[in-house]
Parts: sequence; C-alpha cells; structure tokens
Amino acid sequence: MLKEADARTVKAWLDGGRAVLIDIRESDEYAREHILGAQLLPLSGFDAADFPEDHDKIAVFHCASGDRTCAAAPEILERGFKEVYQLKDGLAGWKRSGLPTHVDRKAPISIMRQVQIVAGSLVLLGVLLGWLVSPWLYGLSAFVGAGLAFAGISGTCAMAKLLRLLPYNRRPLATTS
Repeated sequence: MLKEADARTVKAWLDGGRAVLIDIRESDEYAREHILGAQLLPLSGFDAADFPEDHDKIAVFHCASGDRTCAAAPEILERGFKEVYQLKDGLAGWKRSGLPTHVDRKAPISIMRQVQIVAGSLVLLGVLLGWLVSPWLYGLSAFVGAGLAFAGISGTCAMAKLLRLLPYNRRPLATTS
C-alpha cells in the first residue's frame, strides 16, 4: 500500500524542489488536463531509469482519482525511489483543493470515454431499433456486447483503434508539461 499525501502537501514539496510528480494516466487524458509540472509516464511504459536525477526526491504518483495508482502500488513501490507516495484522490483531489491544472479543451476526450459513448449509443440504438423496427436489429446490441467482451478478454479494442483514426484524435499529444 502506498502512503498518501494530500494535494497541499504535495504542492509544498514540489515548490520546494523536494518531490517529483508522476502522472501515470494515458497521454490522451494528460493532454486534456494535467497538473502543471507533472511528468507523464503511463504505467505501461514506466521505467525508474527515466528519473536518474530524481531518485533522491520524494516520488508522488497520481492518476485521475487514485484508483489506478492504488491498484499499481506493488509495481510502483519496486521503482527504486527513496520515498514514494500517492496523491490522495489523484487529479480530482488536486482540483478539490483549489490548485491549478492546465486544461486544453481542444484536446479530445480520452479514447476509453469515446469507446464508452459510442458503444453505449450503439447498444441503445440496437435495442430501440429491435423494439420499434425488427427483432433482428437486436443483433447490433449483441455485436457490440461481443466486441466489448472480446476487448476485455484480449486486451485489444477494435473500436478504440478505429476511433484513433478520426481526425480529431490524430493531433500530437504532449508528453510533459
């Protein structure tokens, strides 16, 4: 289990140069909104060697709410930092404390939210069309459900890959602030 530090404490550590703040969310989430000074390093590609000058500092990890960070605690604790914390309640806790974030409203919402919106809409459409037009159209909902189940089992999402091809999802995403 990671020790937690509240947003005001982390801000003081950052201002004093005592800590490094590491955002473990994905690049599309980071591009939309992030804490100024946070370094983006999604857990999937995290390597402690990326922070050679910061190993003597306090490492504070965060995600959107704290759930992903908590789930990844064993992996994070093995990264070789002197002292490791989790930002209490993640980005949401930072914002609740009234601390500033960088927001880019032009950045697309995260791919996973886009998948949820499109999949949910297609399921609803399939049910409505099945009820109003023909029971055969319930097949649309079944197809989307099967695709989501496959995505969960395989770890690959065809819908996310298709959504990434849309023009508004192709803009380059920042990796650090």
